[in-house]
Amino acid sequence: MSLLYFEAQRSGHLPYHHRILWRGHSGLTDGLEQGVDLVGGYYDAGDHVKFGLPMAFTITMLSWSVAEYVDRITAAGELEHALEAIKWGTDYFIKAHTHPHVLWAQVGDSGSDHYCWQRPEDMTTSRQAYKVDEERPGSEVAAETAAAMAAASIVFRDVNAHYCHVLLHHAQELFEFADKYRRRYDESIEAVRDYYPSMSGYGDELLWAALWLHRASGREEYLDYVIRNAEELNGTRWAISEFSWDIKYAGVQILASKLLMEKRQLTEDQVRVLEQYMSKAQYYLCSCLNRNPAGDNVYRTPAGLLFVRYWNNMQYVAGAAFLLAVYSDYLDDDEELHCPMGPVSREELIGLAKAQADYLLGSNPAGVSYLVGHGSEFPRRVHHRAASSVAYKEDKAFIGCAQGYDEWYGRRGQNPNVIVGAIVGGPDKMDAFSDERGNYMQTEACTYNTAPMVGVFARLTPLR
Repeated sequence: MSLLYFEAQRSGHLPYHHRILWRGHSGLTDGLEQGVDLVGGYYDAGDHVKFGLPMAFTITMLSWSVAEYVDRITAAGELEHALEAIKWGTDYFIKAHTHPHVLWAQVGDSGSDHYCWQRPEDMTTSRQAYKVDEERPGSEVAAETAAAMAAASIVFRDVNAHYCHVLLHHAQELFEFADKYRRRYDESIEAVRDYYPSMSGYGDELLWAALWLHRASGREEYLDYVIRNAEELNGTRWAISEFSWDIKYAGVQILASKLLMEKRQLTEDQVRVLEQYMSKAQYYLCSCLNRNPAGDNVYRTPAGLLFVRYWNNMQYVAGAAFLLAVYSDYLDDDEELHCPMGPVSREELIGLAKAQADYLLGSNPAGVSYLVGHGSEFPRRVHHRAASSVAYKEDKAFIGCAQGYDEWYGRRGQNPNVIVGAIVGGPDKMDAFSDERGNYMQTEACTYNTAPMVGVFARLTPLR
């Protein structure tokens, strides 16, 4: 179900075997004004802007999910769909990376898009495209795209060797660009500032990309980068209790910890620095487990859901569940996580990941599954233009901006189309949820909510 959601979010010319029958082709002229082919990729949420940073993070997390749990995904019969979901993103990134130091980072205008309630097939809003280059660089989006392509290259290594090589080549060029021309991307692309600004800066993305390139290529220069820049880029300085499309430090620290836990041959200096990364990774995990001193833990709702903030909290839940799951698998059978308030077993780590997944799937006071389409009770009024409007294949009559708001957004009834696999923002800190289309803080779904849960669901699925 979670993989179906990515098909609903596709932009571009849909393939003949597309399973979401209420979606049609869209964004077929993207990039035309700029003289570049930018058709394809994903819409991030319920709107129709293609934001490069969250899209790249989505593909990184999908790839990490497959890299960790390929056997379980294969056993479930979903590997082909998982690979298609990743490739729909990486094919777009290849197009968007037109020169070694040029990356097209956004298509669409956020302002005009949010004034319209149209199906993607009817779009009349601006499809202005924005790029980062040497004159106006953007380290976060370039490095995250490098991470996505490096992680994806691991997934395709045994499936399509040529494609794996192409992805790795693009990843290496993008990382070099991101590192050589350092600048926050929201300083170069003003259009992202109100929607996906970089609050954490570009340090986490640079370290994240280097770790994925090391894992994909095996080249020591990338590990040397992670060691050499650990303090300058805050990898060993920042202990943080959230993991998201913007703040990747916990993911960086867990990937760095894996290098230690693999018991590979390392120099004394490498061990010393990687142990500092591991210390910060443990802080994140212990904060989720409520095993740090008071004030250093992630808040939990009365029913036990991890709660970071009101707007789209499920993204943080999904990220935490994934990191808890993978770290539990990195530990040896008799190994424990050492927290200030006591040791934690592997079983407790995966147990918390499962508890969050169970809550998300309906084991909560409201009895609501926040994975759309699962169970009998799930959000029926998801804040999503295409899902809330009549399907284009049923009625091809054009829907204008204001008309969409009047006829479809403002309807009290359920959405005509069920966007299966979407994970909505979820309940508030008291476990309360209101299924209203206008309640976008709780009812809008995003690709980066669902991507980590692909891995979590795979991990929790017993091998047959």
